[in-house]
Amino acid sequence: MSLLSIKDLKKSKGNSVLFSNFDLEIDKGDIIALKCNNEVGQFLIKLFIGENSLPNGEILFRGEPLYNNYKKFSKNIGIAFLEERFYERLSIYQYLKFFKQLYEIEADVDALLHRVELFEKRRTKIKNLNFSEKKRLQVARVILPQPDLIIFEELNHNLDLESQLIIQQVITDWVKQNKSVLITTNYFENAILLTDVVYSLDKEGLKRIEVADSLQEEVVAQTNSTVSTQIHFEKIPAKVNDKLILFDPTEISFIESNEGISNLHVNGEVFPCSYTLNELFNRLQPFGFFRSHRSYIVNLQRVREVITWTRNSYSLVLDDAKKTSIPLSKGKLGELKEIIGL
Repeated sequence: MSLLSIKDLKKSKGNSVLFSNFDLEIDKGDIIALKCNNEVGQFLIKLFIGENSLPNGEILFRGEPLYNNYKKFSKNIGIAFLEERFYERLSIYQYLKFFKQLYEIEADVDALLHRVELFEKRRTKIKNLNFSEKKRLQVARVILPQPDLIIFEELNHNLDLESQLIIQQVITDWVKQNKSVLITTNYFENAILLTDVVYSLDKEGLKRIEVADSLQEEVVAQTNSTVSTQIHFEKIPAKVNDKLILFDPTEISFIESNEGISNLHVNGEVFPCSYTLNELFNRLQPFGFFRSHRSYIVNLQRVREVITWTRNSYSLVLDDAKKTSIPLSKGKLGELKEIIGL
């Protein structure tokens, strides 16, 4: 039996779809990152705790309905929002002691403060902590009752490097105890810092994002060099820190070459790719990509409008929220018309 089970969940807002029907299972010992926009992330977390109504489908915790039943499982599910409402006048120690009494549990507060490296500041009032220190205190607060599942909203957002490393170690130790973690984030980089199990959730539904570490990347490269004539690889790699993200061509809106670097634009984020623009075009042309300019490749499925500015100036407007404008060379206009049948 899964620890947390989401089945056939979908959410619309007016005439737009926030996310399509999806299923997700979280088992003991899992760390799962869900890449989604802030609105979707907040909606899901508030749905878990009963602040939002369940539109359809079901959410089960240990096989029992979670919706409108969160109080029953409040000791078993820790929730950490991006913005925590602290009791600013309390000291760090007083704050955790308050929750210890609230949960009516036995817990070693000093040991917990050592784990998040706040023991030396245990007498410091919360109002005097910086943002990263408050986030470490929040982590201490959610693991205090030893829940089976912790849900974080934007865990690493705006944290200093020291706090990121401390929290990563705490979570690594946490899952070794067969505990589970779910992270919602709007940023791929934050998602892959803690886990290789990353999903994206949007209007097209839930999709697993393939992630590999740098060692795996080297092995893949060596393997591909010997079997390149046999395998047609349909993923486009981009590297973030020591992780390799493999994007489906359909996820890419456009590619821009800047100072010799090919940058993939995916859901409003930018990822550098080691391939040249020519190499990328050769791989992506069968998927409907068009070389609109010497420095741009665009996914024609994402083009909403073709704009004429002057007799020699044209742009392609994408269907994203920003209505991104991609330059279209005069010499490419005729080729584009042939492709789209004009």
